[in-house]
Amino acid sequence: MKNKFRILKILITVIIFGFLLSFSLKRFNNKPMEKVSVQLTQTKHPVYFIDEKDIRDIVKKSNPDKRIGDIDIPDLEKRINMLPAVDSANVYLNLNGNLNLDIKQRVPAFRLNKNGRDFYVDEKGTEFPISKNYSFPCMLVTGNVDKSEYVKLAELVDKIDRDEFSKKYFIGITKENGGYNLLTSQGNYKVEIGDLDKINLKVKGFKTFVEKHLVYQEPDKYSKISVKYDNQIVTTLNPYFKENDSLINIGSKELAKAPTAANIAKKEAAKPVAKPETKPREKPKVAVSKPKAEVKTAVKKENPKPKTSTPKPAAKPKAKVKIE
Repeated sequence: MKNKFRILKILITVIIFGFLLSFSLKRFNNKPMEKVSVQLTQTKHPVYFIDEKDIRDIVKKSNPDKRIGDIDIPDLEKRINMLPAVDSANVYLNLNGNLNLDIKQRVPAFRLNKNGRDFYVDEKGTEFPISKNYSFPCMLVTGNVDKSEYVKLAELVDKIDRDEFSKKYFIGITKENGGYNLLTSQGNYKVEIGDLDKINLKVKGFKTFVEKHLVYQEPDKYSKISVKYDNQIVTTLNPYFKENDSLINIGSKELAKAPTAANIAKKEAAKPVAKPETKPREKPKVAVSKPKAEVKTAVKKENPKPKTSTPKPAAKPKAKVKIE
């Protein structure tokens, strides 16, 4: 009897608890939302692609009655995550009936102009469109950059942004003929780095070249400074810089005098071209005329010999007979 009474007591307690819970849930679900709290997570660089008003409008459209029971939290979270400028979103309700939305925005690593399109790329290599209401200041990259290079390119931009020297000199990146060039704020020259490997070493080499040589030169003296080769820096003079005229002329004369393989090959190729053109033309004429002359003389010589050889022996005996 005692066991049955205990079981009955437990069942009654469960029924009462369930009734109270269902009543509380119904009451909670029918309760209007007290508050919508939008928290935009702070990033390393402040961005303002979206604001609280945009998020509140999405919440209002998803739940026009503003009742807690009508909120579809997974669907609302999905809608917010689909916004191009949103990196992640977390939506949840607390016991007070407050709706909380924690949102993290994407931070552009660089702005890319590719095949006529203009868009942002974040550090994860994700593309997202330019905003009409807000423009984020970042490195501009131009050229046919492959998506597989986005992450490495973002790392390069981050290294430039962290280094005071690089940040001062480099204002843009361009990809030409499969290689990368850094555009500078000093003069019109560009720094050729080639691929995106060994970036620290390449930037260090350029920094050394600037500190030991370039600071004593006019910024317009060079059109290109290449650091893509190991342990060497190759410079290209700017042909439109007046002070380079004498250097370029001297260099051109020296190159013309130097017995390069190309010049030797040109000379050797030029010599045999003149001789074979005259000789082959003269030889065929002689070769054709000689055989004709030989045939004629051979025929003439063969005929007189038998004529002279045969009549002489016949004439001598006749004379001998007459004398006798």
